[in-house]
Amino acid sequence: MQSLRPWRINSLANSAKRACPRTAIRYFATETQGPEDGHLRTEMDWIEFQAKRASFKTLTDELSQYGSAQTRSNTWKLRDSLHKPTPHATISALLAAGAHFGHASSRMDPNFAPYAYGTRAGITIIDLDHTLPLLRRAANLVRAVAAADGQVVFIGTRPDLRPVVQKAAERMGEQGYHVGERWLPGTLTNKWQMFGHEVVRKERVIPDLVVLLNPIHNMNAIRECALQHVPTIGIVDSNVDPRLVMYPIPANDESTRTAELIAGVLSIAGREGVAVRTAEEMKRKQEESQLDSDQEASLRRKEQERRLSSFE
Repeated sequence: MQSLRPWRINSLANSAKRACPRTAIRYFATETQGPEDGHLRTEMDWIEFQAKRASFKTLTDELSQYGSAQTRSNTWKLRDSLHKPTPHATISALLAAGAHFGHASSRMDPNFAPYAYGTRAGITIIDLDHTLPLLRRAANLVRAVAAADGQVVFIGTRPDLRPVVQKAAERMGEQGYHVGERWLPGTLTNKWQMFGHEVVRKERVIPDLVVLLNPIHNMNAIRECALQHVPTIGIVDSNVDPRLVMYPIPANDESTRTAELIAGVLSIAGREGVAVRTAEEMKRKQEESQLDSDQEASLRRKEQERRLSSFE
């Protein structure tokens, strides 16, 4: 294409905007501008551009193993706290979720004092240095219970907690259950009338572990778990006695993001326990099948030896 004057190029571009698609305009602009502007002008410029881009991609692929592996697809986003939770909690993640905010300092329970960092503007600040190890301890407990073929129930009766407990139970598969509407009094202590004698005899009704995201509103469930000797894990705020549950996690119990983070860590730990149990069962079945095949081979060998001895 012959070189055109700038005023001619502008007039042709304006007319092309009305008559041509955007791709054609882009091609027209690259063809009319020279290489000194950083744009493509001839076929040789396009070939050089492709070669530079290929060499840059090769260099990036070679050096990516020595740098960060974080990309747009695997970077954590705020919307991923419910559907793609992180398996390992950190102080920064708890801080970003607002887990350190407690209630007013005048409402702080005296037994919560070991987990309080201080006060700020009349608000109790929770010490996350205590929250993180207690959360990891609870995750190890959920993993161990799931690996032992135990049933875990997630309870969150606020409207914003219902999808949280539902997702947490779905991650654990058949060993996970959730209560999002309301805990019916007598579910555990009055199980014979609640479920029926036939169901209680054939199925497991009493769970092996209960996780409460808002324990202060589920006192009936906590009492029944205590009577049935069921261990409990609960998010305990500054206005709650930590002795209310067996494994407390001091954090903000009114924050949905905090509940999503804690429930995600616990449910992923439970899924890991289920995977360990499944792997052990498969290994045991393979060992049993191998033992049966070895026994059958030994029996066949003995039978062949017996037949040979009879012919002799």
